[in-house]
Amino acid sequence: MEIKEVNQKEIWENFLLGCQEKTFLQSWNWGEFELKMGNKIWRLGVFGGKELITLVLVSKIKARRGTFLLIQHGPNIGLKFQDLRFKILEILLEKLKEIAKEEKADFIRMAPLLEENEENEKLFQDLSFRKSPMHASAYSATWKLDISIPEEELLGNMRKTTRYLIHQAMKNPDIAIEKSEKLSDIEIYQKLNKELSERQKFIPFSYKYVRNEFEVFFKDKEALLLFGKYKGEIAAGVLVIFWSGIGFYHQAASLARYAKFSIPYLLQWEVIKEAKKRGCALYDFWGFTDPKKEPKHPWAGPTLFKMGFGGQAFEYVKTQDFPLSKKYWLTYAFEKLRKLKRGL
Repeated sequence: MEIKEVNQKEIWENFLLGCQEKTFLQSWNWGEFELKMGNKIWRLGVFGGKELITLVLVSKIKARRGTFLLIQHGPNIGLKFQDLRFKILEILLEKLKEIAKEEKADFIRMAPLLEENEENEKLFQDLSFRKSPMHASAYSATWKLDISIPEEELLGNMRKTTRYLIHQAMKNPDIAIEKSEKLSDIEIYQKLNKELSERQKFIPFSYKYVRNEFEVFFKDKEALLLFGKYKGEIAAGVLVIFWSGIGFYHQAASLARYAKFSIPYLLQWEVIKEAKKRGCALYDFWGFTDPKKEPKHPWAGPTLFKMGFGGQAFEYVKTQDFPLSKKYWLTYAFEKLRKLKRGL
């Protein structure tokens, strides 16, 4: 096996089409997004002879707490090479350590899309990784829905209350759903997001972050804004990414004063229908925590909302860190404290 940079978008995207577990955080366009955010990236391929067997997008993140290499939802290992996971990770780690040394990084952070089980957790333990104190912005568990079936079946598989609230919102003449492809409408979405973050006491993604994400993916018709209105006023909004046959519910916000009208339910249903229309077979609700096991978790309420549409949970190996300097332990202590404060 050898590692080489992959510089052709077509090769990158075609390989990912054949991968089962994937998100747009390893897509070619996410690399473009990282560049727009001012981050240095590496698009690496692991080759067995001339055959490409693994891809990984690596970003260099400079933060106040330290500099690190970040791999979100990767590496992506080809289906027929899953039995070589340890060897592939071992070779990749050596390459990442070389890059980290050149870039003066304090640690490597990896959020893999490998099923959470003893075997996969041992892979990282044997390579001297340790569980990260905080997840990356990538999730380590999510809720997915098969949307390849007819709309009637999708509605029939929903929780009774969810289906009822969708129908009620559909019948309300004061409620309308609008689609937008305007970059300027990011400002409207961010106003919703600002109010939501103040209400729920979290730090939202910046305007620059959301704008760049939309702009990069929209160039390939892979991003769309949808807004739910009540009597002409915007009450809820979502930013959806459509990539590699999957719809991703990545960004969402709503106003509390319109909660009784169930607009987010209808908005979600319209997003699912849009994903079907675009040929997606899967819908990723982006993030999950078990409401029964962790009823006080900040994501418990949103997860219950997502579960009402049908689907199933997917849980992956937790975010892993590979320390490279003493500075890492300052980061570890800082993030551990922040996690406690957020109740995560």
